[in-house]
Amino acid sequence: MSNVKKIKKALETAPAIRPRFTLVRFDKIELKTTGNYVVKGLIPAEGLTVVWGPPKCGKSFWSFDLGCHVALGWDYRGRRVNQGPVIYVALEGAAGFGARAEAFRQAKMGEDAEPFPLYLITDHLDLIAEHEFLIERIREQLKDARPVVVFIDTLNRSLSGSESSDMDMSAYIQAADAVREAFRCAVVIVHHCGIDKTRPRGHTSLAGAVDGQIAVKRDGKNMTFTATVEFQKDGAEGDVIGNELEVVEIGVDADGDTMVSCIVIDAEATAATGGKTNPRQRRAIEALHNVIIDHGKPSPGGKHYPPGVRVVAIDLWKEHLFSGGVIDKDGKNPRQDFKRLKDALIAKGEIAEWDGLVWAVKSETL
Repeated sequence: MSNVKKIKKALETAPAIRPRFTLVRFDKIELKTTGNYVVKGLIPAEGLTVVWGPPKCGKSFWSFDLGCHVALGWDYRGRRVNQGPVIYVALEGAAGFGARAEAFRQAKMGEDAEPFPLYLITDHLDLIAEHEFLIERIREQLKDARPVVVFIDTLNRSLSGSESSDMDMSAYIQAADAVREAFRCAVVIVHHCGIDKTRPRGHTSLAGAVDGQIAVKRDGKNMTFTATVEFQKDGAEGDVIGNELEVVEIGVDADGDTMVSCIVIDAEATAATGGKTNPRQRRAIEALHNVIIDHGKPSPGGKHYPPGVRVVAIDLWKEHLFSGGVIDKDGKNPRQDFKRLKDALIAKGEIAEWDGLVWAVKSETL
């Protein structure tokens, strides 16, 4: 093939290039009212966002869960989502992402779940040197589609250089911007904190370049943590998202031992432990009392049951929650919704369960 033909073919197959440096007169500047986000109030549609925090704080679990919601088109904690393909570059703890994916699938999606466009990359990445190749490979494999967000987890594992170097960090930001520009997408960089845990680690040029910054902080030794919107260039700041890691049994390994991983759930169920029940929880307790009145039987006895307590099958209570509209049986994941409601009431000391049976701990009239 001649050079002329090669150039012609390359021009025909090259992606369209947006015009640059176009003058837009003031009266032609338009307000965009739709679609300017991936997750409304959290991740802008096109920009760099840093999710940062200390080791083992939950930032990777949170980012992966967020990415799954975007790929599925599920609202995230009441925030609208613009659905589309998601690329998750897992460079730290990559071996555990198979378990995380299985836990998410089993706990949140149900048995008849359809495949959805979240794609995992676990190969080593030097973003500065290889961002063009990364862009090329994503284009080849997604074909006509484009990612709406690319997660890079973590900055340290994707940087061949020093986080404290002005030159290295500037080059890294330019590489991340190249990915953003190529797909007109969001790029989310998962990053560690500094020694004093008050800001992202490394050179301050990173904070000055990003469009959003979210701090993840663990609640002491508990399984709960928060994600706080520290700033957004074109959005509200200070929003705090409460989260909890819930352990999920996902199968049995080759040695016959139980395999587990974690999913991220809304911390509402545990944040109010010991506090007042909300209206839905009170309806659930009332339903349990009614089921016990109509169908309750004496407990089988033994150390797990209080003396004289009457119990019902937990599935019977669940059916009444569905039929009474306490839980939407046609919702996205009624099984997970029921589990969260049940666990919240157990944590508050309102109900108890053992071996498939459930009973009311407090017998007073509601």
